[in-house]
Amino acid sequence: MNSADIAAKYQKTYFMPPEVTYDWVKKDSITKPPIWCSVDLRDGNQALIDPMSLEDKLEFFKLLVKIGFREIEVGFPASSDTEYNFIRALIERDMIPNDVTIQVLTQAREHIIRKTFEAVKGAPHAVIHLYNSTSVEQREQVFKKDKEAIKKLAVDGAQMLKNLADETEGNFTFEYSPESFSQTEVDYALEVCNAVLDVWKPTADRKAIINLPTTVQVAMPHVFACQVEYMHKHLKYRDNVVLSVHPHNDRGCGISDAEFGVLAGADRVEGTLFGNGERTGNVDLVTVALNMMCHGVDSGLDFSHIMEIREAYENFTGMKVHERVPYAGDLVFTAFSGSHQDAISKGMAWQKEGKTGKRWDIPYLPIDPADVGREYESDVIRINSVSGKGGVAFVLKQQFGFSLPAAMKEEVGYLVKGISDRRHQELLPKEIYAIFEENYIYPRSIFNIPECHFKQENGIQAEVTIEQGGASRAITTMGNGRLDAVSNAIKTYFGITYELSVYEEHAISRGSNSKAATYVGIVHDGKFYWGVGVDEDIIKSSIAALVSAVNKLAAEQHITSGREERIVEIISFIQKNYVDVTLDMLVDTFHLSKPYLSKYIKEKAGMTFQEVVREERMKKARMLLKETNQTVETIAANVGYENVEHFNRLFKKAYDMTPVQYRKQSAE
Repeated sequence: MNSADIAAKYQKTYFMPPEVTYDWVKKDSITKPPIWCSVDLRDGNQALIDPMSLEDKLEFFKLLVKIGFREIEVGFPASSDTEYNFIRALIERDMIPNDVTIQVLTQAREHIIRKTFEAVKGAPHAVIHLYNSTSVEQREQVFKKDKEAIKKLAVDGAQMLKNLADETEGNFTFEYSPESFSQTEVDYALEVCNAVLDVWKPTADRKAIINLPTTVQVAMPHVFACQVEYMHKHLKYRDNVVLSVHPHNDRGCGISDAEFGVLAGADRVEGTLFGNGERTGNVDLVTVALNMMCHGVDSGLDFSHIMEIREAYENFTGMKVHERVPYAGDLVFTAFSGSHQDAISKGMAWQKEGKTGKRWDIPYLPIDPADVGREYESDVIRINSVSGKGGVAFVLKQQFGFSLPAAMKEEVGYLVKGISDRRHQELLPKEIYAIFEENYIYPRSIFNIPECHFKQENGIQAEVTIEQGGASRAITTMGNGRLDAVSNAIKTYFGITYELSVYEEHAISRGSNSKAATYVGIVHDGKFYWGVGVDEDIIKSSIAALVSAVNKLAAEQHITSGREERIVEIISFIQKNYVDVTLDMLVDTFHLSKPYLSKYIKEKAGMTFQEVVREERMKKARMLLKETNQTVETIAANVGYENVEHFNRLFKKAYDMTPVQYRKQSAE
């Protein structure tokens, strides 16, 4: 179709009111809830491929009462025995609380109205809902009657309702709907409604309901608001009339029609849970109510367990709630995007620190998912190939208690999302943890350390058992602390070099069985290798993390076996006696000649004897500069250099800065 064809075929079928005031536009929010009326059991039920059974409808009624609906349309009793029997079951089983009003629909025909009154006999309170269609299309094509005849149908029906109510015992409220109001001339709809009200003459203690249905949504929401505002300002007996709206969703604007309608003067909204109804459905009352809550207004309806309500609704109706339906959809609180995940994670940390007080103010989350029974762990941050480092870190922290170091988050994030990308699927939390565990907690392809023993002796001496290929060797080394001593044992055993750059730890559970998580990051040739340890003993946890990190480095460097036992013993001896060790001491200890020792150390350690000694002394010096207030002169002497100038020159040559500059940099 071209533009001319479209313009010729489709034209506006709505009418603006004769007087447009736009007062409703001056309001920026709804400040109090409307009266809610659920029409799930009538309008919603009639739209199902397979209407609900009697027992399902009874259970659905109980659900609606539990949610907080105090007006519930329960059927069109004259339309079928099924409808009639359901209403009688509600009454005869005494299922209607005294503060709940049931509502029933009827056409303006005497035998139908009589059957309707019979159906509600014994109910605590009932709304008798009368309707007839008033639109141009319906008048001309269906009823083939003019305006006066259509108005007479409404007036005659209203009179019959009044007469039969006077003859019937019970507590009744009358409701009238000019069906297809949305396609009716607004001044004519007003004329019909006022004629009906003249019959009923509502009073303060016996109000009437005028319901304006968007039977077919044909206009933009602001048009409907103008129509409602006109009716609101011109209805007779207005103080004694409850003005109601019943929006359908043909243009996808049911929510807007309801909200704009309330701004324009409506006191009441009819709709269904999750928008079930003919064609594209009715207005979704869940969304309207929770939209109000996110503006700080209590709707009076309880959706604090929305997923349970959704499950019951799906069971009763056979309908499915879409993943993107507001508040109840599987994905509506979910962030896959890395930038969204990062913002949510930071926002929640901000709130946890108390910086927003009681106010909910989290990026991308207009309401707290917990307030509708949703869970942060499974509903908010979920991981796929577009997720970011923050999202993966959030899942590991929220679900499993691992608070990754900032420097580690990026690597873990890219690893996980890369796997998601290759699999072309979302990763569940348990899958993310399995990846994390495999890559950071359990890497042991090269070696393991099953046992360590420590004693204090001019620092920490460690006897470290390194297990490899079914065999084990005990390595004795010195260190500034326990982890440093173990690290020295690994370096000595493999002849490997790296810098222990990051060390962090935290508890991951509480109570007597609490465990510690330890994160170790080592650097080799500018590249980080990460390991994670978990144990009730913090030392064991730390060693496990270091072992994982070094295993990854060793695997990448194709280091598959340890060095000869003799060179390991020689290096360990130098580490222990680094302050005053000499080549002569090694000759006496290992019964080897000087030339052979010098050549052997150079060949097996990759450094001369003097370089090995200098490395150990400088390592100790760096520790003392960082962790003590000793003077440079004292530190130089403590590590074996009586001449402080010589020490300064060696230190600057090794690290391109003086000891004082190093101390200052470490303090920063």
